[in-house]
Amino acid sequence: MISSLGRAWSRIVALLPAYSDLAEMRRDPRRDLLAGLTVAIVALPLALGFGVSSGLGAEAGLATAVVAGALVAVFGGSNLQVSGPTGAMTVVLVPIVGQYGPTGVLTVGLMAGVMLIALAAARAGKYMRYVPAPVVEGFTLGIACVIGLQQIPNALGVPKPEGDRVLVVTWRAVEEFAKAPNWTAVGLAVAVAAVMLAGARWRPTVPFSILAVIAATVVAQAAGLDAAQPIGALPSGLPAPSLSFLDVGSLGSLLAPAVAVAALAALESLLSASVADGMTVGQQHDPDRELFGQGLANIAAPLFGGVPATGAIARTAVNVRTGASSRLAALTHAAILAVIVFAAAPLVSKIPLAALAGVLLATAIRMVEVGSLRAMVRATRSDAIILVLTAMATLALDLVYAVIVGLVVAGALALRAVAKQARLDQVPLDRADHTEEEHALLAEHIVAYRIDGPLFFAAAHRFLLELTDVADVRVVILRMSRVSTMDATGALVLKDAVVKLKRRGILVLASGIRPGQRQVLNSVGALDLLRHEGREHATTPEAILAARDHLETVGVLTAIPAQKTSPKPVGTREERVR
Repeated sequence: MISSLGRAWSRIVALLPAYSDLAEMRRDPRRDLLAGLTVAIVALPLALGFGVSSGLGAEAGLATAVVAGALVAVFGGSNLQVSGPTGAMTVVLVPIVGQYGPTGVLTVGLMAGVMLIALAAARAGKYMRYVPAPVVEGFTLGIACVIGLQQIPNALGVPKPEGDRVLVVTWRAVEEFAKAPNWTAVGLAVAVAAVMLAGARWRPTVPFSILAVIAATVVAQAAGLDAAQPIGALPSGLPAPSLSFLDVGSLGSLLAPAVAVAALAALESLLSASVADGMTVGQQHDPDRELFGQGLANIAAPLFGGVPATGAIARTAVNVRTGASSRLAALTHAAILAVIVFAAAPLVSKIPLAALAGVLLATAIRMVEVGSLRAMVRATRSDAIILVLTAMATLALDLVYAVIVGLVVAGALALRAVAKQARLDQVPLDRADHTEEEHALLAEHIVAYRIDGPLFFAAAHRFLLELTDVADVRVVILRMSRVSTMDATGALVLKDAVVKLKRRGILVLASGIRPGQRQVLNSVGALDLLRHEGREHATTPEAILAARDHLETVGVLTAIPAQKTSPKPVGTREERVR
């Protein structure tokens, strides 16, 4: 009892912030503060837009960015992750708003937060490591394309067209621009992006994104240019925390949407943290702690009227690219947004959306690591296929479907590769256990096969064809000590092969059956078929003796007198018995 409590307490402590986090925040605060300011500038219009898109209003997006951004910065598992409302989450929330209303969304967010904390306590974050690198690279490439395409309407200075698919929206925006070109917006967006890209090469430590946005705002205001739609009025402050939104009567019907929100929050946050690790050197996030931080954020955000939050790849990428090195940057981003909510709304409303579009266009370009992509494509054909399909699915579908597509394709290709490793090789009988005369006589009627590798569904049917196509012999010995894994399909196919061989009058014996194999063979009724007179054969020599006894019993072989001297063993014992 005491030991269990001690382990539970140790687990809780492991999920809480450590002193090392504070030490890292003190290392280079200037860079982190500048990075946080840049991220806040980029996050502001995104938070407003996602709040409006979700159906809860701009204030909901801002509340989420402030509350969730601060809590994940402190309690999350990544030093570089920036959290808040995201486009992928908005897609999930829209139907919930339509069916259950705003209170349903807030209740779902709170339930999802509890589920994320439960996942962290169960150490579910470690399973993220099973996502192959080509899936992560493909996701990064795809999301970079999505981020870039999402900025086209603002960069062209046209209102965002209706539609859910980014390719469709982009095409409609281009059509609208062709009807009434707004070269001012294009000029601002291109100028901001160019300054950021060139400045990053010239002076990486200088926050050129801030300078470019300020310059674009000054130019637009001085010239009286209407480069884009105005951001609009901001709320005067965050609402007081309240549980009045909680709809206890609908908890049962909201369970399924809450599970979907929790799954998306976990997936997007952990993928975003993994991408952030890949964009830096020496950074490694804690997946369980990240789930814990996201859980706290999603519990707290609804209390202030916010929507469910996740790790945001665009804002995280901006954070990394502008030089962030600790949690102070993400915490600064949340604090600046809070200040903007209360004090600087009139100033922010004057920033041209075209300038912010330029920031994200440059960010999308810098997210693409050409060297990593080239190395991944050149590694193997399977890696290249997985990367391309994941990127295309991210662009054409959405994040969740893209990851599912990538994992399914990666799993199928991995199974194909593993299945090719399964071999059925005919091996000569061991001369160490028989005289030359006896060996020659036995070889006329007995054939031995060694099964190497996994015997599972992906390789089972090929195995059946190879095994049943044996020569005209009386006994087949299966040497199974090198079977690495076996599933029910493999066992059933093996049973089928044994039955077909026995119908032809061929006895099938097995040697070296492992305990795990024995269990699955017994479950499908194949183990009894591999036994001779109810006995199992631990080694190949034992199986050969049983085969010889069988052939003598049926009159195929005549008894050979025992040798006066035992033959000298040839090779190691392991080589002889397997």
